[in-house]
Amino acid sequence: MKAVLLAAGEGTRLRPITNTVPKCLVPINGKPLLDFWLTALSNTDSVSAIYINLHYLADKVEQHLATHWFQLDKLNCWHEEKLLGTAGTLIQNIEQLTDDVMVIHADNLSIFDMNEFITAHNNRPSQCEMTMMLFVTDTPESCGIVELDSQGIVRKTHEKVANPPSNLANAAVYIFSKQIITKLKNTNITDISTELLPQYFDKIYTWVNKTYHRDIGTPASFALAQEEIVKFK
Repeated sequence: MKAVLLAAGEGTRLRPITNTVPKCLVPINGKPLLDFWLTALSNTDSVSAIYINLHYLADKVEQHLATHWFQLDKLNCWHEEKLLGTAGTLIQNIEQLTDDVMVIHADNLSIFDMNEFITAHNNRPSQCEMTMMLFVTDTPESCGIVELDSQGIVRKTHEKVANPPSNLANAAVYIFSKQIITKLKNTNITDISTELLPQYFDKIYTWVNKTYHRDIGTPASFALAQEEIVKFK
């Protein structure tokens, strides 16, 4: 399995913090956000290669990787002169994605058993071509809420609507099968959430992260994460 960390965005909602610090390097109780992901992925034998896409303040991310992660041989960077979008990044580099692929929005802070997530994907119902991580949110109106059938398969999503039907939200961490990657090659879509996912309703299996997940998207959520992460030290 390969892993892709989507880390190229400008983090506009997190300004002024991200005026000088790339969003993926904002410190969570002293530890860069990206390092939580790299630690988890580097300790997972199932992941043979890790790719990070870079754009905004790319030189600072590269310097961090060269200083702290130079020993991680399976780590590679993709440079984007202009932002390609979450799906566009995969298409641009699709020749390197020859296996199932874990796709991670690296502006999330997530603590979970990665091997359990991978096992759930490997044991997914036969009709499903991807597995989506879910979490229980305390602000469902600000998230992408999913509707599931009795097998835990996504039937529909509700993106940031008032009075959503549940509090189970898309964590923006996925495992795509090789079949999806092959089909992506012949498309020109740019966004996973709005363009790719709707094509796979009834073919998306789910796994719930019951440990911890927070989108580090705003100064308020950034501040909350500083307090919450302490219990996992």
